[in-house]
Amino acid sequence: MAEVYVKVMKQGRQVLVAACDVEILGRTLRKGRLLFEVRESFYKGSKMKVEEAMLLIRSATTVNLVGSRIVKHAIKDGLVHPEAILVISGIPHAQIVKL
Repeated sequence: MAEVYVKVMKQGRQVLVAACDVEILGRTLRKGRLLFEVRESFYKGSKMKVEEAMLLIRSATTVNLVGSRIVKHAIKDGLVHPEAILVISGIPHAQIVKL
C-alpha cells in the first residue's frame, strides 16, 4: 500500500494538514526561479496509508499536498480540481482552503 507523511497542526478551530508522498520528503523542487522545499519540519508527521490520510484531509480547514499519489487521491475524492495543481519538477502540489 502507498504511504504518505501527514502532519496535523491545530490553532483554535483551524486545522492545517500537510501531506507528502514519502519519497519526496526533504527534496527541493525547482521550476524556473521558483524553489519549493518539502521540509521535514512542515511535512514529516505520521507515516500512514493514503486512504487514512484522506480522512484527516477531509476534516481539515487548510491542506497542503505534495506528490503524485496524495494529489491524485484528492482529485479522485473531488477535493482538488485538476486545473488547480501546480507542477514543480514534475511533482504535483495542491492546496485546499475551506472558507
